[in-house]
Amino acid sequence: MLMADKKEGTVQRMGRSTILFDLDGTLLEMKTEPFVHNYMKELGSYLRDRHDVQKLLALIWDATKAMIASNEPHKTNEQVFTEYFLRESGLSKEEIWPQFVAFYREVFPNLSHLTNPSPWAKRIVEEAKRQGFRMAVATNPVFPRDAIYCRLAWIDLTPDDFDLVTVYEESHHTKPNPAYYEEVCSRLGVKASDCIMVGNHMQEDMIAGQLGMKTFLVTNYLEDRGQPVYPVDQRGTIEELYWAIAKRTGVFA
Repeated sequence: MLMADKKEGTVQRMGRSTILFDLDGTLLEMKTEPFVHNYMKELGSYLRDRHDVQKLLALIWDATKAMIASNEPHKTNEQVFTEYFLRESGLSKEEIWPQFVAFYREVFPNLSHLTNPSPWAKRIVEEAKRQGFRMAVATNPVFPRDAIYCRLAWIDLTPDDFDLVTVYEESHHTKPNPAYYEEVCSRLGVKASDCIMVGNHMQEDMIAGQLGMKTFLVTNYLEDRGQPVYPVDQRGTIEELYWAIAKRTGVFA
């Protein structure tokens, strides 16, 4: 059901009221594996004069895996990553963290050439807002806040465009753990049945349907590891996603 709000010029919705947007490969058009490969290469280049880069990058991967495997809901992803990395590296936080922070602020913003940003993302977010949807960036929170906010800037968006952006400093789970989606709903104050998950990854994004969310699979940069396969309520290109929201068809009806 729709109700017009003449004062604000938007459409207020009843029913499914919240869209969760994945970022990499969805709003930010890109192939994730080449991006991560080149991003890590840049990080290694930045640190090589001060550290054993091969060892350091291997530890970053292992600490990331520790975040994904973590079953400690009282610890943020940042805490899990930091504890693992410092324990296994033998470094103090004072020795290495300022360099990580400097990389994300000085180098990472220049890596947009590794992605394929288009105007569709901003158009989609503006249209969803006009339609009265609440919105969250439900990106896998394995990156620091600076890196995620930077990727939003590449598509001319800011955290203020959304009700929530998941980052590793504040999140306690990662995709594809259903607890990640439960935490997102809790922070937004909504039920899973109020939400539509929009993403490009069969395993990490479409699992949201198991919690009662409707799902839209974006196919431009589709990622599918083969198993498990989850039911998809609607699928299409990023352009088709825009028109589905604008015309209120499919899961957005």
